[in-house]
Amino acid sequence: MKKLVILCVFAAFTFTVIGCQRGANTSGRYMADGEISVRLLTDATGIDDKSFNAAAWRGIMEFYGDTWDNMTRRGYAYDVITAQTMDRYVPTLRQATLEGYDLIVTTGFSWADALVEVSRANPDQFYMMVDVHLEDTFNVMMATYAEHEGSFLVGVAAALKAIEDGVSNPSFGFIGGIPNAVITKFQVGFVQGVLSILPDANIVDYYVNSWGDPALAKTQARNWYDTGVYAIYSAAGNSGNGTIAQAKEYRAVGRNVWAIGVDSDQHEEGLFNATDSAVLTSMLKRVENSLIYALEAVRDGRFEGKEINFNLAIDGVGYSTTNPALSTSIIDQLEIIKQQIIDGEIQIAETYAEARQLPGFPQNLKAIDD
Repeated sequence: MKKLVILCVFAAFTFTVIGCQRGANTSGRYMADGEISVRLLTDATGIDDKSFNAAAWRGIMEFYGDTWDNMTRRGYAYDVITAQTMDRYVPTLRQATLEGYDLIVTTGFSWADALVEVSRANPDQFYMMVDVHLEDTFNVMMATYAEHEGSFLVGVAAALKAIEDGVSNPSFGFIGGIPNAVITKFQVGFVQGVLSILPDANIVDYYVNSWGDPALAKTQARNWYDTGVYAIYSAAGNSGNGTIAQAKEYRAVGRNVWAIGVDSDQHEEGLFNATDSAVLTSMLKRVENSLIYALEAVRDGRFEGKEINFNLAIDGVGYSTTNPALSTSIIDQLEIIKQQIIDGEIQIAETYAEARQLPGFPQNLKAIDD
């Protein structure tokens, strides 16, 4: 008992309060001013990927009232650690755990094995896994997303834009990063969205097999655009920026082609002059909302190690309307379809196995379900 008292006094003296149990309002190691602390752990692409990691970082900043231009709490309440190679994942997680942050967040399936190992060895630490379902991890909050719902909407948007532009027999492309079940949800959702408007549309797909090779994606996008593909949707991490780069080059010289962004609103990445963007719309995977949800749960003493699916109904996914080229008429139709999805009137397959059972769905895509 004396040892426990001494430890608690020492912790308070060093500006960290350690809750003696994980109950309401005692979870985590609160900072002297009442704030909780969080560390975001990313892969080599970091928070400058203008996509998935950037969205997670944005959610953390918003929770603390900061912005990209004014990170007043960075280095104190929150920060980011980038692991350059996968062999650094376990050591990075262990080090963050030893440093005693209230919440440790990892992004993407590549962290899964490392997080399972470290979280099971540290049952009193709170972790969050973004975009992955794990088994038997009671201290990990898992944020998953209805990517197929948001992707369906941007597929509809691309098809409606082709009709609006008077494009005859348009083709549509999908570029993925590394094949896996999550990326398949993006792909099959997008394809279903396109085909719901243009049942006879031609669909092509390609996988870069990397999250960090934009040059390869750019080459593929150029080949497709040159053979008549109208719009390309990329779910490929930093590799997808190559698609946007090629669309920018072509739209700058008057070619009527489009890129579809992913995860974050990539309108600015598509700007090829002061006002015009080659990104028609982006599928918004509102990772920032899930980060805020988890941080509020830790702060309020209601953190639970369970999976939470962020879908259209709870604003977990959506689409961007920043580009004026996405007309009011198209947006109006998208909003009707969005509500139909929320109400269950439109059912969207989320696996390739399910999608292949749908009439007219392509049978030769490179998508995988596991």
